[in-house]
Amino acid sequence: MAIFRQYIAPLLAVLVFLFALVAVSARIFLPSDMAAPAPIQEVEVSYQPTATDLPPAAQSNS
Repeated sequence: MAIFRQYIAPLLAVLVFLFALVAVSARIFLPSDMAAPAPIQEVEVSYQPTATDLPPAAQSNS
């Protein structure tokens, strides 16, 4: 168990850190249009609830 605590766990932590560093740094090499955040679009929702969409307790009160 001492080998895991002294060698393997710190190595795993360093490897995870290095992987995250490489993944974040890869944005430098992307084209400028891909490095930007995704565009946000307005989504129109045309949903009108009907009496059948209501829960049973709400249907009996109306």
